[in-house]
Amino acid sequence: MAVYVQQNQSRRMAVFAVIVGFHLLLVYGLVSGLARKVVEVVAPPLVTDIIEEIKPEDKPPPPPPPQMERPPVQVPPPDVVIDIPMESSTTAISNVTDKAVAPPAPPAPVVVASSPAKIGRMPSSEDYYPAASKRAEEQGSTTVKVCVDPKGKIIGNPTVVTSSGFERLDEGAVKLARAGRYQPGTTGGQPQAESCVSFRVKFEIK
Repeated sequence: MAVYVQQNQSRRMAVFAVIVGFHLLLVYGLVSGLARKVVEVVAPPLVTDIIEEIKPEDKPPPPPPPQMERPPVQVPPPDVVIDIPMESSTTAISNVTDKAVAPPAPPAPVVVASSPAKIGRMPSSEDYYPAASKRAEEQGSTTVKVCVDPKGKIIGNPTVVTSSGFERLDEGAVKLARAGRYQPGTTGGQPQAESCVSFRVKFEIK
């Protein structure tokens, strides 16, 4: 019985020694880097290689196929026959329009030649020069207007159109105009019912 107990104690001491030794080895491995070496041996380092991407080369486009010259296609002209209608004489009205027909232009007015009255005969202004005007050395010209009938006779009294600046000279010019002879004006070769003429009477000391 004592022997059995002694054997059990020996076994326990051996197991305890083994456990203590294992712990010592583990601590020693951690301290000495044994564990790192084991990891490096178990898991070898990864090696990364950079592979360059190969780009496809740009090849020039293939040349175009040669163009073959085609001969021109000649199409014969078609046979066209055109019937040209013959003109036929007819009395029917060919042009029809919806536009209003313009009225005919009025006839041109007939131009009738006319002429004013004319002086037939006129006395000298010296005969009707007032004596008082000569003494006063009054000189000047008076324009007088005379109207006559179809026979050339004076209608009414001659009128002064432009005065000479002296009343006596104007009166002498009216007397001279009344003593003159006149021809009536005409229209279409016929004497006018009334026609007039104007003229100038000059009084000058000689």
